[in-house]
Amino acid sequence: MAKRKGRKRKNGGRASRASRLWTVTREVTGVVLIGLALLSAIALWTHAPADPMFVLAPVENGAGAVGATLSGLLVQSVGVGAAVLILLVLALGIRLLLPGDVELPTGRFWLGASLLLVTLSTLPALLATMAPHLVFGRPGWLGETLAPAEQLLLSGPGALALNALVMFVGVLGIAGVPPGQALARLGRGGALAARTIGGLAAAGLGAAHAGLLRAGFTLSGWLGPVGRLPALFTVWREKRARRARVAAAREETEIAPDPVREGIPVPPSGAKPPRRGKGVAPDIVDHSAGRSSEPEQGAFAFSESTSFGPYTPPDVAAIFQAPPEGGRRYDRDSLIMNSRILEKKLADFGVNGRVVTVHPGPVITMYEFEPAPGVKVNRITNLSDDLALALRALSIRIIAPIPGKSVVGIEVPNPDREVVYIRDLLEAKSFRDKGSKLSLALGKDIFGNPVEGDLAAMPHLLVAGATGTGKSVFLNSLLCSILTRATPDEVKLLLVDPKLLELSIYEGIPHLIAEVVTNPKRAAAALQGIVQKMEERYQMMAALGVRNIKQFNQRVGEALANEERSFRLKPKPGEEEGREVEFQHLPYIVVVIDELADLMVVSARDVEESLQRLAQMARASGIHLVLATQRPSVDVLTGIIKANFPSRISFQVSSRTDSRTILDQGGADALLGQGDMLFLPPGTSKLQRLHGSYVSEKEVTQLVEHLRGQGAPKFDDDLLRLEEASEAGEGLPDEETDEHYDLAVRIVTETRNASISYVQRRLKVGYNRAARMIEQMENEGVVGPQVGTRPREVYAQAIDGDEV
Repeated sequence: MAKRKGRKRKNGGRASRASRLWTVTREVTGVVLIGLALLSAIALWTHAPADPMFVLAPVENGAGAVGATLSGLLVQSVGVGAAVLILLVLALGIRLLLPGDVELPTGRFWLGASLLLVTLSTLPALLATMAPHLVFGRPGWLGETLAPAEQLLLSGPGALALNALVMFVGVLGIAGVPPGQALARLGRGGALAARTIGGLAAAGLGAAHAGLLRAGFTLSGWLGPVGRLPALFTVWREKRARRARVAAAREETEIAPDPVREGIPVPPSGAKPPRRGKGVAPDIVDHSAGRSSEPEQGAFAFSESTSFGPYTPPDVAAIFQAPPEGGRRYDRDSLIMNSRILEKKLADFGVNGRVVTVHPGPVITMYEFEPAPGVKVNRITNLSDDLALALRALSIRIIAPIPGKSVVGIEVPNPDREVVYIRDLLEAKSFRDKGSKLSLALGKDIFGNPVEGDLAAMPHLLVAGATGTGKSVFLNSLLCSILTRATPDEVKLLLVDPKLLELSIYEGIPHLIAEVVTNPKRAAAALQGIVQKMEERYQMMAALGVRNIKQFNQRVGEALANEERSFRLKPKPGEEEGREVEFQHLPYIVVVIDELADLMVVSARDVEESLQRLAQMARASGIHLVLATQRPSVDVLTGIIKANFPSRISFQVSSRTDSRTILDQGGADALLGQGDMLFLPPGTSKLQRLHGSYVSEKEVTQLVEHLRGQGAPKFDDDLLRLEEASEAGEGLPDEETDEHYDLAVRIVTETRNASISYVQRRLKVGYNRAARMIEQMENEGVVGPQVGTRPREVYAQAIDGDEV
């Protein structure tokens, strides 16, 4: 340990010495360059053609013999271009003296400076030949050499045009502006100037108003297409950016050490820091550009008739509000500016790199940041609050790294959020192509693409979020997704709403299997009734030799086509012959609980046991759960419940602890609210950020009114009986509920063993069912109470089979 600490201290000392050496070298170089630039400026300003060069003799130059020689070389070589060369050297020296990370000029900068120097040296020679009576300054040896060749090849006007173009490119290279962007700005400015001049001239002349105005807009039309030229430079910019990144990676061979105290950036050991292509703008990918704005036409595939009679499906276009026209808009300049702010702020903390791609979305914008080689990912993830402060954002979420890419995703909220309408999701082609009746329109991803889910494949969904974050609206959107594409014979709903506010609006629709449950005690009984439904379905599937509800319904369809009417279940223990059941299609059953915490407070044990059995076994029988809670604490979302809900959705929560409780990782505490969510798909640990759709109360009311007009609901008698018994305080009916009770009493009295697990194994029933029978025996005096770890005492004598 002592050796390791000593090695770390030694490495830290080397990094500190390298940092000081680089600082001293940079400052000395800056002072030398500034001094050289000032000396050259004085020498050039006081240049006298008669001064001798390379001779220690009296001269008129203000910088002495050295200045005479220096100014003579500059004037004779590049002429008036020497002024530009001096300014570049002065700017470089000043930049080296400024604090912070030094970014040396790129190849584009030096190329632009060279082109500008050549044109300034050539232009005086060209102009002197075209207008000998005017004085344009000394061209220098370079200009006197190039000017005759240009005149010979292009003549005077052509040579001037060529030099003007080269000068324009040189200025762009020094400024770091791509040619396409510069032309776009010139085009927009020219179009605006043309319209302005045309309008003013037309207003002043009066009679020629129409003609001049048309001329102004004609000129605007000529210049307008110039603003669209950046599209022609897209491929060029991508290749340029790729070459810059490769060059930077090759030059940065040393791994940057971790920053020392308080995040002070330490440059790598070497003579100069890594160089980046600063002038290369990030690529902005608009995912909405290639997406069709026209909705898919046609309705979902529905059965023409149901057990309720003729069924008319809901009209999505007539019920739900259409999204506004115009599409998504974003400010390219703002996105580029935010990219530069992110790069600078990360560099301040010693994290070098650049933003390579920007993905604007409806609610957030993702910036793909490519860190320099040697930068640790956890150094970026710890800077989310600092980046939010720099961008003045509500919160920032960092994905480090993005799966399948060597970049880090930085999600920044948009200043103007786009509303996600459910109609946009229901009319999407990807949703309409889903064949499942339990397809769910979850929302849009960060790029604006619709995202769908299949509840049959999940197979259960756990939803959590603080009050007012969009949880109840999301439940309404899920129900609307199912109700717009499934008939009452295909999907049945059991809605549990202890809050009496959110799901009661669906009362009376034909899809309900029971009334909307608002009493927590009745809810516990209803869940136990669903467990019984599950067990009955498994008995029917076992009798037909199928494995899931889809195969069962296919077998029923084949039997009805062959005019088969019924089949017989396997006999239960103590029965000689199984019960006969008619062939009938089984609908999916979706149980939606709006507030799980209220149920856990009243009857936590019964609710948890029922949810556990349903979550573990109900998938194949076509029963699926959707649980929602605003309090994702461990006493509500117990380990048993979470273990059987692989698919989870979390809206904004108040703390990182709540986020870990629902998602097993942080991130939900940094969401924006109003439908912003994190989706954990089944079979993966990678979160997907979605934006839920908005469904108004008016839209839900219109949908419910349409469904009520299709027929009255047909409730399940067994569920109604269980709910009424629990509400009356009688508990579950004893002899009527469990047909194995008498047989269980006989087994207990004969074996003198009142163990719940023993009765469960003998009768081949569930644990909860066996426990209820033992409790009933205790109430009737057949067995004694449970005392510690000792077995129950059996009071009753053995019962003969005839007595039973």
